[in-house]
Amino acid sequence: MSSLNPRVVLVSRETEYAALLANHGTRGQAEFFLSTRGQKIEGLEVRDALQSRALTAARNAIPEDWSFVQVMREDLSRFLFSDNDIIVPVGQDGLVANLAKYLDGQLVVGVTPDPVSSEGVLARHSVDALPALLRGAAHADVDIQARSMVEANTGEGLSLLALNELFFGHRSHQSARYVVQAGGSEEFQSSSGLIVATGTGLTGWAKSIMTATHRSFEISPEDSRAAFFAREPWPSRTSGCDIAAGEIARDANLTVLSRINEGGVIFADGIEQDFLPFDWGVEAQVHVSDKRLSLVV
Repeated sequence: MSSLNPRVVLVSRETEYAALLANHGTRGQAEFFLSTRGQKIEGLEVRDALQSRALTAARNAIPEDWSFVQVMREDLSRFLFSDNDIIVPVGQDGLVANLAKYLDGQLVVGVTPDPVSSEGVLARHSVDALPALLRGAAHADVDIQARSMVEANTGEGLSLLALNELFFGHRSHQSARYVVQAGGSEEFQSSSGLIVATGTGLTGWAKSIMTATHRSFEISPEDSRAAFFAREPWPSRTSGCDIAAGEIARDANLTVLSRINEGGVIFADGIEQDFLPFDWGVEAQVHVSDKRLSLVV
C-alpha cells in the first residue's frame, strides 16, 4: 500500500426491492404486482433492509481521515480505480466476481449483508469485522488469497478477464458454431456455448454443468489451470462432441474460432453488457491470466 491513506471503494448492486420500486413507482403498486402472481414483498424488503444496514455500517467503519466512494455494479466499467484503493463489495459472492476484471492487484474485502444465508465463498466477512480488516489491509497485515483468472484475447488489443468463467456463444442464446482447438485436437461444434472456468468458477455455473454431465475437474482457486465445457454439443454430420470438456494447463492456450454469422459474444462472469464481439472469423486465445484477484481472507 502507499504511504497515503487508502481510499475505500464500496461496491454494491441494486436490490430486487429497489428494482421493483423503480419499475412500479410505489411500494403499494409493487406489492399488488407481486400479489397477482402469488408472491409476497416482505422477503424482498428484509433483504433490502439488510443491504442498507450493511452499507451504512461499512461507511461508518471507514476511518475519518480516509476517503471513500460508492459505486454501483452497472458503473464499474466506467469507474477509474487507483492503486491505493481498498475495494469493499457489499453483497453476494457474484458481486466480487463482477468487479474482479476491472482491478489490478488492489485488495478486495468481500462483505456479506446476510451471513446466515450467504455461501460466503467470496463475500465471506460480516460488516462487524470490517474495521479491523481495513486497518490490516492498509498495513499489509492480512491474509490474501491470490485467485486465478482466465483471459480471452481476440487480437488488436482486445481482451477480457474473468474470475469465474468466460462464455463464448450467441448473445440471444441461439446455437453457437465455432471451432475449438485443445491439446492438439480440433473440432467444429454446434452447442449452447462454450464455458471456460477457473477454480473459483468451478463452484458456480460450471458446477451445475459438471453435475449434469458427470465431467468433473479438481482445480483450486489459486491454481494456474482452468477447465472448459461445451454446453450441450450437438453431434451431426458436420459437428462433433468429442471435445466436450477438458483442462487448460498452466501456460497453455485454448483456441476458439467463431463460425457465428452475427451476434457472437464473449462475456465474463455474467455481465452480458460488457462483451467482446465474437462473429465469424474472430479467433480467441484463452489462457490463465497473469492477473489475479487479491482477496482478503
